[in-house]
Amino acid sequence: MSEIRTRFAPSPTGYMHIGNLRTALWAYLVAKKDPNGKFLLRIEDTDQGRLVEGATDIIYETLKQCRLQHDEGPDIGGPVGPYVQSERVRSGIYMKYAKELIRRGGAHYCFCDSEMIAAQKEIQEARHESFKYDDPCKSLTIEEAEARIAAGESFVIRQTIPTSGTTSFDDEVFGRVTVSNDTLDESILIKSDGFPTYNFANVIDDHLMGITDVVRGMEYLSSTPKYNLIYEAFEWEIPRYIHCPPVMKDERNKLSKRNGDASFQDLVDKGYLPEAILNYIAMLGWSPETEQEIYTLEELVQAFNVKHIGKDGAIFDPVKLKSINAQWLRNMDLDSYEALIRPYVDQTVHGDFDRKAIAKILQPRASVLNEIPEMVDFFDTFPAYDNELYKNKKMKTDEAVSLKSLQAARELLEHVDDWSETNLHDRLMELPEKLQMKNGQVLFPLRLAVSGKQFTPGGAIEIAAILGKEETLRRLDLSIAQLSAAV
Repeated sequence: MSEIRTRFAPSPTGYMHIGNLRTALWAYLVAKKDPNGKFLLRIEDTDQGRLVEGATDIIYETLKQCRLQHDEGPDIGGPVGPYVQSERVRSGIYMKYAKELIRRGGAHYCFCDSEMIAAQKEIQEARHESFKYDDPCKSLTIEEAEARIAAGESFVIRQTIPTSGTTSFDDEVFGRVTVSNDTLDESILIKSDGFPTYNFANVIDDHLMGITDVVRGMEYLSSTPKYNLIYEAFEWEIPRYIHCPPVMKDERNKLSKRNGDASFQDLVDKGYLPEAILNYIAMLGWSPETEQEIYTLEELVQAFNVKHIGKDGAIFDPVKLKSINAQWLRNMDLDSYEALIRPYVDQTVHGDFDRKAIAKILQPRASVLNEIPEMVDFFDTFPAYDNELYKNKKMKTDEAVSLKSLQAARELLEHVDDWSETNLHDRLMELPEKLQMKNGQVLFPLRLAVSGKQFTPGGAIEIAAILGKEETLRRLDLSIAQLSAAV
């Protein structure tokens, strides 16, 4: 085909795992590198026992939040639908191709029950052999097998693997991979309920949907030779393979939803931007050709190159993600930032304070949105605090120095009429020289005295400007009284 066609084919079995989202992103980037490329969404729900209600909606919502717009899929249709595998089962597609594969010698009917297979496995393990099922049903002719089916016997359809020789394939990440056919097990292709297994359905669907580039996790490397045997039996063109290294929790363990590791939605709920999450996971296992670290989706399309995907697992680093999220927040224009953070500010700030001024002091300091409510709660409620906080070696302050600074600041501020931040800055910066003190000996105690917190977004001048004259003086009076009682 003249266009690149990739697909994201998740199973609706729960939340969107970070590794799955990275696969979707890389598949999207591979497709969109081609101006005519198409990115498809296919829902693989043939394992009916593992389906989770609402999981398909999570898939749609996650892709929407990340702006990974698919060109064809269950919700928007397309020329090679249906795009839900259970619907394709009902159309008879998989059984049709399974029977054709049997006629071509690539598969066979199997009537053996699980007890027979378990007995054979026990014998091989007793011989210290790796288990490989030797299906006696392979000796049946198609006519004999179909007669048994007509008589009501239950069956599955298994792949037929050559007993000798090798199967090879080329992968864009792992290079040339060759395996001996005698190491490949003869997997079930059609289950007794008529549903296909993943091993069969994904090959049939990828071919019928014209998928040119298959992007998936490296856990499928070992199964790919079996997929290729199916392609070869049908005399179909084999797609380009791009197997992705795993996303790791640490050096030994994969990031996994089974272990309760964070999903995309968990990270969003914690206050991470979808754009920042996508930016970060794009580089989990992929190295840009420059030192650039912050990428928009459009920039990723231009920069992404599968030749720079590594073979080793990439460790998910929450600290790095937080750093990238912070940079995304810093890079926003103030109006957009204010609109974004307003719900978080409003959780703890209900007074009539200038929200844009609050946004201005938060933007250089908040790294994750969920940090914001606690960072600004002092605007509404002046908290109790310990005088020990005035002792600071770096600022060279103690309770006595702080009391002197606060009393001078209180006297100065009482006579300030222009309560703008600029004027407050100019007036307060007169104090250090007048008191023969360092700037920090004046401004550090003042910030603590009007906020009641050891750490705040913004300094004393910015906070005082937002609080207003009346509230600033009220808090100063309370703090001076508290210090005076102790000194």
